[in-house]
Amino acid sequence: MREFATFTRGAGPLVAVALHGGHELRPDLAAISRLSDRDRLREEDPYTAAWTGCAPSRVVVNRSRFEVDCNRPRERAVYRAPEDAWGLPVWREALPESAAAASLGLYDDFYVRLGAVLADVIARHGIALVLDLHSYNHRRDGASEPPAAQEENPDVNLGTGHLDRVRWGSVADAFVDRMRVAMPEADVRENVRFKGGHFAHWAEETFRGDACVLAIEFKKTYMDEWTGELDRAACDRIARALGLVAPALLEASLASA
Repeated sequence: MREFATFTRGAGPLVAVALHGGHELRPDLAAISRLSDRDRLREEDPYTAAWTGCAPSRVVVNRSRFEVDCNRPRERAVYRAPEDAWGLPVWREALPESAAAASLGLYDDFYVRLGAVLADVIARHGIALVLDLHSYNHRRDGASEPPAAQEENPDVNLGTGHLDRVRWGSVADAFVDRMRVAMPEADVRENVRFKGGHFAHWAEETFRGDACVLAIEFKKTYMDEWTGELDRAACDRIARALGLVAPALLEASLASA
């Protein structure tokens, strides 16, 4: 089993993060999991780890969010009951406290390491520009049911609910503008479906605005969210678009530093 998270260091202030890209469960949790691999995959963010290639520095969580969710506050990071996990019956039996404690230990260690990475980036460059990459479901009513309404579910949702828009508004605007050019077929909007999760909030609180975190959600039109089947061409289009957009974001962030 791979380590909980992989940290890749590179030059410059741009960092890409995939908090929900992992699928592995450690053996003690896999033994009591009530969910199939496909059930878990549907609520994870498959293939987002590959998208982090748009940045020199990358942080990828290799384990499933069903082990511990690094985009939730610590008190809600371990899924114990169905109401914690979209109504899904996660465990065959009550989650042992020892297992929950082990998961929270991983969570704590991850945030210590992530904090050190971002602090170092800020010390060297004055800022950290972070792309917080996610995906989301839009066919929750069932595989054969119509997708959720486009009006409330853009193809690309930029979450800036925790962003200091006075300082970083030009970066957010650059993302929307450039992504619309890079993916002209896509509906790209801000704060429609999501406004950003705990990680973005933590970074703003911890670094007092020196970390510009863009919480980016791609609708799962690049795959079948029920079967897990990947549309490789669609997935690659997202990766290319992020690579095209990243230089403009970097330029805008350095101008706002």
